[in-house]
Amino acid sequence: MSEATIKYDEPSDTLYVSFAPGEAATGIELNEHILLRVNKADRRAVGLTIFDYSALAQPTELGPRSLPLTGLNELSPELRELALEVLRTPPVQDILSLSAYTPSAVEVVPIASLKPAILTRQAA
Repeated sequence: MSEATIKYDEPSDTLYVSFAPGEAATGIELNEHILLRVNKADRRAVGLTIFDYSALAQPTELGPRSLPLTGLNELSPELRELALEVLRTPPVQDILSLSAYTPSAVEVVPIASLKPAILTRQAA
C-alpha cells in the first residue's frame, strides 16, 4: 500500500485521509466526527474522514481529546468486528489511537484519539 494522501478542506474543517484513492468502499460511521471507509472483501482500510478536525486536533490541558466510538453500537456483530480489526492495524492505527473507557467493571466504551503524527503530516 502506498503512502496515505491527506487533504484538509478548511471551509468545512474536514480532514480526508485516503489509503487507496478511487477505490470503492463501505462507510462506517464511528461517531459524528469520524467516518471509516473499508474494503469489506479484503478487510482493510480505504480511507478516513475526520469532521470538525481543528477542534479535535487541539489537545486539552490533560492531553489529546478522546472520542467515544458510539457508532460501533449500531453495527452488526460482523461489521463491528471488521471495524475494530481495521482500527487496530496500519494504516489506521498510525492515525488513530484506540483505547477504552471503563465506567464500570462490566462496561467498556471504545474511544479513539488522533495521534500527533497526523497533525505533523497535515501541516506539511
